[in-house]
Amino acid sequence: MNVHEYQAKAILAGFGAPVSDGRPAFTPDEARAAAEAMGPGLFVVKAQIHAGGRGKGRFEEASAGEKGGVRLARDAAEVRKFAAEMLGATLVTAQTGAAGKRVGRLYVERGCDIARELYLSALVDRASGRVAFVLSTEGGMDIEKVAHETPEKIHTVMVDPATGVMPHHGRTAARALGLSGEIAKKAADLLGKLYAAFVAKDMALLEVNPLVVTKDGDLRVLDAKVAFDDNALWRHPDVAALRDETEEDAKETEAARHELNYVALDGAIGCMVNGAGLAMATMDIIKLYGSSPANFLDVGGGASKERVTAAFKIITADPNVKGILVNIFGGIMRCDVIAEGVIAAVKEVGLKVPLVVRLEGTNVELGKKILRESGLDVMPADDLDDAAKKVVAAVGKAA
Repeated sequence: MNVHEYQAKAILAGFGAPVSDGRPAFTPDEARAAAEAMGPGLFVVKAQIHAGGRGKGRFEEASAGEKGGVRLARDAAEVRKFAAEMLGATLVTAQTGAAGKRVGRLYVERGCDIARELYLSALVDRASGRVAFVLSTEGGMDIEKVAHETPEKIHTVMVDPATGVMPHHGRTAARALGLSGEIAKKAADLLGKLYAAFVAKDMALLEVNPLVVTKDGDLRVLDAKVAFDDNALWRHPDVAALRDETEEDAKETEAARHELNYVALDGAIGCMVNGAGLAMATMDIIKLYGSSPANFLDVGGGASKERVTAAFKIITADPNVKGILVNIFGGIMRCDVIAEGVIAAVKEVGLKVPLVVRLEGTNVELGKKILRESGLDVMPADDLDDAAKKVVAAVGKAA
């Protein structure tokens, strides 16, 4: 689960990380009030969306101006002006795709005198089972670009969960960031605080880009991106309450309510499969025969008729879907349950695109019988290869 920058900074500040004074705003008047509460000076008005590259982004609406999603304001009046332009507009960045994201909230933050920009992030290294800190002197840039063009500027510090952050981790991190003296001590101290936040809140990713050295010799978390492990949210109701569903795909949100593993993609063939491995194989074979999957959808091993119905409705809600492939290998999952769920869903939402169903395993003959006697225009398939060929061909004809 992702949160907005201002929410991430509030969490990090709770663990002692240095952040600038700032306040969220949902209306132009709230933005102006936030600036007035901080007193005279320079302010930064930041669009709050779940995507990077906001400063280099552009708004679709001409009325939103041409200064991107991060703007420097000289006073409270200018803060309000920028807020009025940005709120409700659609911001397109390198990470949003062409559709962009609508700006529904802002973060008004005190300006900062920057001497240097650095990069710091933390994530779980699955191979070692440790938290890995990734550091670079090239802050404020695309870290992927830095890694590709100048990999020698990327440094990694592994932290053993049995010990946590030790003094040598801090010294190594400071050297990687090119810091010395008092500022190096501050960097080492910050590493410990960020590690504590990462572990305590079950984070999956913590990215500070940039981490800045100010002109008065201090460190500041200038931007923060935090993602949390969905499987641990039950332990953190305070974090779960920060969820902004307007930033998430509505189909993925609905799938989560029904305990379905669903990821929206940009292809034309909707897939309903049981088992992650079989789902990946189904997506691969669709690509092999010349089309693309519209989603990853694993209904799980013990899905009920109701869950299958919900899954089918989610697939058909995607306007990009031109055909549907149901591929079930019944082990724990019963083929008759799948068949009943598909029939129930079709009766509820209708069927406007070709549907290919491949069933195998527990109660397979009963499942096929239910589909045959349903009166639905369903194309049966003998195996996965046959199913993929049929659905790709059907979508090609429909186009």
